[in-house]
Amino acid sequence: MNAGSNPLLRVRDLTVEFRTEQGAARAVDGISFDLHAGETLALVGESGCGKTVTGLSLLGLVPSPPGRVAGGHIEFMGKDLVGLSDAQMRAIRGHDISMIFQEPMTALNPVFRVGSQMGDVLRLHQGLSRRQARTAAIEMLAKVGIPEPQQRIDSYPHELSGGMRQRVMIAMALSCGPQLLVADEPTTALDVTTQAQVLEQIAKLQKEFGMAMILITHDLGVVAEICQRALVMYCGRIVEDSPVTELFATPRHPYTAGLLASIPRLRSERVAELPVIPGMVPDLFHLPAGCSFADRCVKVQAECRTTPPPLRQLRDTQSKVACYEPN
Repeated sequence: MNAGSNPLLRVRDLTVEFRTEQGAARAVDGISFDLHAGETLALVGESGCGKTVTGLSLLGLVPSPPGRVAGGHIEFMGKDLVGLSDAQMRAIRGHDISMIFQEPMTALNPVFRVGSQMGDVLRLHQGLSRRQARTAAIEMLAKVGIPEPQQRIDSYPHELSGGMRQRVMIAMALSCGPQLLVADEPTTALDVTTQAQVLEQIAKLQKEFGMAMILITHDLGVVAEICQRALVMYCGRIVEDSPVTELFATPRHPYTAGLLASIPRLRSERVAELPVIPGMVPDLFHLPAGCSFADRCVKVQAECRTTPPPLRQLRDTQSKVACYEPN
């Protein structure tokens, strides 16, 4: 990706808080990154690290209350999205930035037919008539690989398989030709065969539409297959920002190395003990003063416990890492 070109998306010092009876929890803590047109970026990390909240922030979908964007900027095509009104965000959401949600059965309205839900999006953002919207929806369902789209468009979500529902979500997300697609664990609830088909479909359509994509996942196999760059998150912060090839060849942060080491591998007929990262993720209400990974890290130093390491560029690499003792 051309580092000199203007990024499609520029996130700077983004902080998202959730206020509860226990106090404020920072789900996203001052993260910064760029995304260029056509680029595929992965957000990876354990559950609760801030991946999904980051994605929701880009579309102005953080539930408020209790959540709020407490600081930072989200510049999309030169416009800062933070502080826009609901009406202004609705004009962008679905048209310029779309999202595929993790569970299509809850994202799709169970009491409306597929065609009605897709038609609403097309009429709102494209100004199509009902007849035009239906025709466009059928064409989009065919593009995402749904058989007999003329019949399926009149189905209710519960009448479709999990794979078909996910394809409907993809069709809805891409129906207006967005510049950016945010895909939140798009294959989690699917079997392995359907998972591969859906991923292949997403990658094919991304190339066809020329859009950028942020893939939110904990599946490093998926990252290796379709992503160019990865941001590794831990306790709301980015601990490593690296091209995927470098990430898998030489993980720089001890947490990234632990994630890669814990991927199951067939080494021999004998069952080996699965490596794990020792310890537990710290409570977001009681984060340590220094590096959040310090208590689980085998390379911890005194400085790690007092001052959070900044995300910095490593010499002679394309990787950035937030660690005083990187690999």
